[in-house]
Amino acid sequence: MTFMAEAMKKQASKLKLRYYGDPCLRKRSAAVKEVGVGERMLVRAMVDAMHEFKGVGLAAPQVGVNQQIFVADIGAGPIAVINPKIIRRYGAAYLEEGCLSIPEVIVNVKRPERIIVRYRDEDNEICEREYSDLMARVFLHETDHLHGKLIVDHASLVEKVKLRKQLKSLERKYNAR
Repeated sequence: MTFMAEAMKKQASKLKLRYYGDPCLRKRSAAVKEVGVGERMLVRAMVDAMHEFKGVGLAAPQVGVNQQIFVADIGAGPIAVINPKIIRRYGAAYLEEGCLSIPEVIVNVKRPERIIVRYRDEDNEICEREYSDLMARVFLHETDHLHGKLIVDHASLVEKVKLRKQLKSLERKYNAR
């Protein structure tokens, strides 16, 4: 099945969120070679799902598609990001982060305060932007998903020990279905 056919199929059915323990969340996503109809349909479905799940970002692996695509909306309207590259990072700050794929888990994550990035949008246009504060954090969080990295990977050793039982419980709860 081609990616376009897969995306159309997923659009036709409601996207399902993947949870901690799902192997899809740990795979490195493939770069998108060309932004076509299937990718645009997937982006639209992901924006709808992100809003439905009450998130500020959603990466394709979180809905079972290992392609370098994510959407974000911090209140200024949704953006689609395809094949993101971080060009520069400035500053650093800790902030608590949650994740739709790891419900009820909060991790203190150190991230740059400001970034310069390059990516393609859903119209296949190359965009170079500077983001700061919350948008920078969301961009980096979702980019992590495209590399198979989760917020728990940023946790300190002490935090990881404290989270162990909770993560095992989530794994059993969501992946036993």
